[in-house]
Amino acid sequence: MACCVDSAVAPPGHADAGDTSIPSPVPFLSYNAAAVTAAVANSESSHWSPAHSSAIYRIDEWGAPYFSVNSSGNVVVRPYGTGSLAHQEIDLLKIVKKVSDPKSAGGLGLRLPLIVRLPDVLKNRVESLHSAFESAIQAQCYESHYQGVYPVKCNQDRLVAEDIVKFGAPFRFGLEAGSKPELLLAMSCLCKGNPEALLVCNGFKDAEYVSLALIAKKLALNTVIVLEQEEEVNLVIDLSNKLSVRPVIGVRAKLRTKHSGHFGSTSGEKGKFGLTTTQILRLVKKLQDSGMLDCLQLLHFHIGSQIPSTALLQDGVVEATQIYSELVRLGACMKVIDIGGGLGIDYDGSKSGNSDLSVSYGLEEYASAVVNAIRIICDRRSIKHPIICSESGRAIVSHHSILIFEAISATVNTPAMNQIDLPLIIEGLSEDARCDYWNLSDAAMRHENETCLLYADQLKQRCVEQFIEGSLRIEQLADVDGLFDLVSKVIGAAEPARIYNVNLSIFTSIPDFWSIGQVFPIVPIHRLDEKPEVRGVLSDLTCDSDGKIDKFIGGETSLLLHELEGNDGGANGRYYLGMFLGGAYQEALGGVHNLFGGPNVVSVLQSDGPQSFAVTRVVPGPSCADVLRMMQHEPELMFETLKHRAEEFHVEDHDNDGTNYATLISSIARSFHNMPYLKALSPCSYEEVHNAAAEFGASEDEQWSYCYA
Repeated sequence: MACCVDSAVAPPGHADAGDTSIPSPVPFLSYNAAAVTAAVANSESSHWSPAHSSAIYRIDEWGAPYFSVNSSGNVVVRPYGTGSLAHQEIDLLKIVKKVSDPKSAGGLGLRLPLIVRLPDVLKNRVESLHSAFESAIQAQCYESHYQGVYPVKCNQDRLVAEDIVKFGAPFRFGLEAGSKPELLLAMSCLCKGNPEALLVCNGFKDAEYVSLALIAKKLALNTVIVLEQEEEVNLVIDLSNKLSVRPVIGVRAKLRTKHSGHFGSTSGEKGKFGLTTTQILRLVKKLQDSGMLDCLQLLHFHIGSQIPSTALLQDGVVEATQIYSELVRLGACMKVIDIGGGLGIDYDGSKSGNSDLSVSYGLEEYASAVVNAIRIICDRRSIKHPIICSESGRAIVSHHSILIFEAISATVNTPAMNQIDLPLIIEGLSEDARCDYWNLSDAAMRHENETCLLYADQLKQRCVEQFIEGSLRIEQLADVDGLFDLVSKVIGAAEPARIYNVNLSIFTSIPDFWSIGQVFPIVPIHRLDEKPEVRGVLSDLTCDSDGKIDKFIGGETSLLLHELEGNDGGANGRYYLGMFLGGAYQEALGGVHNLFGGPNVVSVLQSDGPQSFAVTRVVPGPSCADVLRMMQHEPELMFETLKHRAEEFHVEDHDNDGTNYATLISSIARSFHNMPYLKALSPCSYEEVHNAAAEFGASEDEQWSYCYA
């Protein structure tokens, strides 16, 4: 530590605790460490490029082939993956500008947070998955075909499900449901799909569920009722006879193969779902006795989500194919092997097979491993190759959805030396604290960095004790805190991560982080041509200590970020972050903690226009009134109550503070109408407020008609 005090003023040696003769303190004098650090940073920043940012955030590892950084330092979407051309790239910052700009400036006038859906990416994922299996089938001379299903539990949004059915129609791509409402959703969507597309009915079932699945079969949907519990077979036999429907039945096998990660808890002999070999044999006997063994046509299994390696995948597929072969031997009319989900996502770009955040394979390796394992067993046992079905949800929808939110403030930097009032610190110190101060000064002159930090810490702790006792003022304590932070920074001690406050609810928009510690890539979507030099953690708007993100990809406990500035040259001084690969589960699992509802959602397609994109649909996020209704409140009655309260307390037409009665009531109405999230400060005229009040109580379509492009 190259900082010192004036030797003519400071004591020549360690201070004596009994010496109360304290000369006037002087600031630390030395080279300006902060200036040097800034100079070095500026020098390095002059050579900083978007490629450097791409490397530190691992964008090319987890984001390929859909995300990259352009020459302006903005994250762009490559909507067609490897087939995207340069002019087809979509700049995320331009989307944010289009969505958040006021309507008078050609924007949509919506607030962040924002979910950007990319149907082009979704289509590419469906096509890529099918292509990977078709390539493996052709390369290995497999004598059947692949047709997948999308498990709607991953994202039940209507547009997502409808798009997958539409994009997958050429490939007979179907849907999987695990509950009655999901089954209704799937039935409706598949009415417009390929007639050969599978409707796989999983999950626990009662008579109503089974009846609904049998009705789907009557409606000429290619329905398979998968038995997850042994007793379900009785329902299927009885109800199919009553409804005169010949069902197609599948059975879920409880495999011995299990993976040890967090997502493997539903696999293995003690898994939640599926039948053991003993139960499968009883099922076969019951179907045979009922004359329905020919209805058993599909074998389903699920090793668990995020299967880390193809070695584990092959183990499970081999075991399942042996069970499939035995069912054929026992007389079942088997046609399909459903390998379930498990096709993983590389969230951190590590390509590791030893992590819940990554997988060591790509689509092609996955498909090849599945086809190879099934082919070998079937050929060995002289069994016709079955149709291969998979329930890949996470792998299909994760990439197509991006959550964009804004950092609205951050904790301040370490104070400068001239901001610390050293005479004020000394004024009320105890003798021991004064001793620590002078020992700190002496250590500074002798460049003893560790000793400096020791005495600075002791000084801080003694001052905290004095403050609690009431003998130190808050101004003095604040200066001591500043001095400690300054000493820590100058000697190069690890500076604690700064807190970036973000306009977001983690419980609503990233629930997997809070609930299971799932880490997603989070990256600034702009300013990547500048060097990020601040270590930060993210704190959300909720009044909850768990409402923070302090774990990031790469095992980091903080994220490199940029200083918040008044003007960054492209986003009007705002700082936008994106959470990527979150298209699966987050929206369905999100709650309304602190009554923060979901974000606004926009669908964006690549276009040949000047911006390279078009916003094709906007779905507004819930207003304050909407989230209050979720909790059984009645916003209209609440508004009337508050209005009567204002009248009861004789709020005059013009209050002493200039508040107009109509303006007050309009402000209340406007709050019901707006989203719960924070809004950037901007002048708001009386007319705007009055218009907002007039809109409250109008129909939803009337309120939001401007949103639909």
